[in-house]
Amino acid sequence: MSTMFLVGLSGGIASGKSTVVAILRELGCAVIDADVIAREVVQPHFKAYRQIVHYFGTEILLESGEINREALGNIIFSHPEKRQLLNSITHPEIQKEMLKQILKYFVLGYRYVILDIPLLFETNRLTKFMKHTVLVYCDPQTQLRRLMKRNGLSQAEAEERVASQLPLDEKRKLASHVIDNSGDRESTRRQVLRLHARLEDSLDFLWARLALGTAVAGLGGLVYFLLRHFVS
Repeated sequence: MSTMFLVGLSGGIASGKSTVVAILRELGCAVIDADVIAREVVQPHFKAYRQIVHYFGTEILLESGEINREALGNIIFSHPEKRQLLNSITHPEIQKEMLKQILKYFVLGYRYVILDIPLLFETNRLTKFMKHTVLVYCDPQTQLRRLMKRNGLSQAEAEERVASQLPLDEKRKLASHVIDNSGDRESTRRQVLRLHARLEDSLDFLWARLALGTAVAGLGGLVYFLLRHFVS
C-alpha cells in the first residue's frame, strides 16, 4: 500500500505564503491551492456562483458576468456575517475539489501532499487531518507595509483587513512548523529546503484510505473529508 500524509500550509494576508508555495513547487512538491479552487468554483454556471449572486445581488458582477472579487471582498471584510455566509456557500464546493485532488496524488504515490489553506487555523476544521501544519510568518509591521504596498491601501484599511484574520502570532502557537518570511527570499528559501528535507525523511505515515463524508456543521453546512487509519 502507498504511504502518504497531509501537510497543512497557511499564513496571513501579505505574509508571503505565495513565495513559499512557489519554492515548494520548484522542489516538485504536490500542492493543492484552496484559493485557486475557490476562484474556479465561483465561475458562471457553477452552483456556488448562482448562490452568491442570489444572496449578494448582481451589483457584484463584472460586465463579463463573472464575480467582481474586489467588490465582493469589500463587502465581506466590513460585514463578518456576510463573510460567514459566503464561506458557507463556497467551502463545501472547495473541499469536494480538494478531496478529488488528494485522491489523485494518493494514486500517483506522493509521499506527502501540501494543502494550501489560507484560513486553516481560523476554521480549525481540517487541522485534525494534517500530520503537520506550517505557518508562513512575518512580523506585524512587515505585514502591514507589504499589504499597503501590494493593494494600494491606507494604513487604516490595511489594519482592518489584517484584523479580519487570526493574528499571525496566535497562529504561530498552533503550527507545528514556522517559516519566518520577514527577511529576504533567500532566507525563506533556506527554511523551506530544511522543511522539505525533514518531511521527506519523516517516519510519520498515513496508511491512507480516504473516505468521503458529508456533515452539516453550522450555517449552510461544510462538506469535509474523513481521514482514517493514522499510524504514528
